[in-house]
Amino acid sequence: AVGCRTGFRVYNCSPFKETFSRELEGGGIRHVEMLFRCNIFALVGAANNGRFPPNKVIIWDDQRRKDIGELSFRHEVKSVRLRRDKVVVVIEYKVLVYKFSDLVCTHEIDTVSNLKGLCALSPSSHQTVLACPGSHKGHVRVELFEARRTNKIEAHASHLSCLALNLDGSRLVTASEKGTILRVFDTHSGKPLQEVRRGAQAAQISSLSFNPTSTLLSCSSIRGTVHIFSISEDDAVRQTPDGGPPESAPKGGEEGPSSHTSNSRSSLAVLGGMVHYFSSQWSFAKFRVPETDALTVSCFSGEANQVMVLTSTGHIHTCSFDPDGAPGQDARATNTVSFLEQDKGQAGATDTAAAVEDDD
Repeated sequence: AVGCRTGFRVYNCSPFKETFSRELEGGGIRHVEMLFRCNIFALVGAANNGRFPPNKVIIWDDQRRKDIGELSFRHEVKSVRLRRDKVVVVIEYKVLVYKFSDLVCTHEIDTVSNLKGLCALSPSSHQTVLACPGSHKGHVRVELFEARRTNKIEAHASHLSCLALNLDGSRLVTASEKGTILRVFDTHSGKPLQEVRRGAQAAQISSLSFNPTSTLLSCSSIRGTVHIFSISEDDAVRQTPDGGPPESAPKGGEEGPSSHTSNSRSSLAVLGGMVHYFSSQWSFAKFRVPETDALTVSCFSGEANQVMVLTSTGHIHTCSFDPDGAPGQDARATNTVSFLEQDKGQAGATDTAAAVEDDD
């Protein structure tokens, strides 16, 4: 789903096509969240004096073409997350959890300043896991609702830039505002599992996404690059030399879930004990969008060995990679669509408020 200046649109990703376009009176839509693949949406507008102001969350039933619920706040809404039993709303210093059935607030979580609206909510029907910034910079708070337990993870020394959960909520990946290191954690224990390096230069991370089996991870940045990493189940860890949170220490040279898909390593990895940088795990595949494209959001396609990359200029690239190929390979674009040009009546999106829905 994509928020636009006059409403919102819904697209099918594989194969790519527009499902429908909805024009709404009262201004554009800044944030749109779709409940799986059904007719229920959470909408946050952009116009202060419009029908959909930025300090309200409107629960929209598109089958009935009307709002069926409303949540109002004194401050601007930064993001919204939905699942069948919960509505999660993020404002700058709080994350609020509501029951979907009656919109009664059940949890109010204090956070550091969260202008990006960072929050992840697992879609699994078996367990409910929520991850959001904690009360200190670089910390993540993980709520395990069924277990009635809270884990607090010291993920990074600097502020968070992005975070994501896998489908069942058992794994968490984080990136700091520096954007060079990604860390994977077990949500139930808070234990660090793996650390991978996106690059040597700082970059703002715009999205993180696990594949359905949690064996691969995609990472995109505002530099227009998408990196794909192999995720290990190894739980051995060691402390980083700068005194930060611990990192993974793969055993026996195993770097990924199979002998075929392995992250890239420096030829100077033998110096790892002396120089931490050289022992890093790098992406085994990468893709760069055209230079005219900037902010990117990536996820794994329903097809094997494919990622889909959405850009703020209204393009969606389908990229293929070879899991048996050499580490450090370049993924190739097999298809590119400019979806905003499909409708000449709208000039573009107010915000790339796109949600790629996972099958569940």
